[in-house]
Amino acid sequence: MLRRITSVAAVAALALGFVGTPASASPDRSTTYYLALGDSLAAGYQPATPLDRAEGYVGQLHRELQATEPKLRLENLGCDGETSGSLLTGGTCEYPGRDSQLEAAERFLHAHKDKVSLVTIDIGGNDLNRCARGGTIDPACVQNALAALAVNLGQILARLRAVAPRTPMVGMTYYNPYLAAWLTGPAGRALAQQSIQVSGAFNGLLTMLYRAAGVRVADVAGAFASTDLTTQVPLPGVGTVPLAVARICAWTWMCTKSDIHANVTGYAVLATAYLAEV
Repeated sequence: MLRRITSVAAVAALALGFVGTPASASPDRSTTYYLALGDSLAAGYQPATPLDRAEGYVGQLHRELQATEPKLRLENLGCDGETSGSLLTGGTCEYPGRDSQLEAAERFLHAHKDKVSLVTIDIGGNDLNRCARGGTIDPACVQNALAALAVNLGQILARLRAVAPRTPMVGMTYYNPYLAAWLTGPAGRALAQQSIQVSGAFNGLLTMLYRAAGVRVADVAGAFASTDLTTQVPLPGVGTVPLAVARICAWTWMCTKSDIHANVTGYAVLATAYLAEV
């Protein structure tokens, strides 16, 4: 249950660099840290100008946590375009010492030992996004992506736990941006329904891997009502649509810019889902 009150990428841009709030050279002994890992959602990307990454779920979550932990500092290693493979071995973003994101995380956890009070991670969306192009979903691609994700994420979590066996960690399931295809007619509705099956397998795998590593799971898919094509609700400018479709349109840029990323409201939903597991 929520313990504090709180207020993926077929078209995602790959951007070099990462968002971080580095620790000072001589922090107060009471300083604690929140370490964020993942893809462009963790990095707070939106297709907006100016780009305010502080309104991503990591920034919003950090502010909420500071309400009860004022000296909590943020170290965000999230990387636009990151896959489970690149997080593990590197190649998408540049980190000090030519580390991969995972190596940078291990280095940070080693340096701060018991001062890290929370680690969050979202990864896997970009593994699957390449399987949905041109208005179709490639089943063989999905199967291969899930197999690779199982191996990569399993290794990632094992290495994180080896460095920080007792540190609270929270992963997440993903919302399903391809539900937006519902608005394009009969073929789009068939694609949306197919995407629900793929999303279910994907999120089921993520949940299994996280729980096996003792990592709690933020139910983002549930918050977005990602399987509800039965409940009908009004969507301004469109008419009545399934709840799952309405939430994708309201909380992401998919229906207006064909961009999978959450908007500020959607990132708040992600932050709330994480808070429920902290």
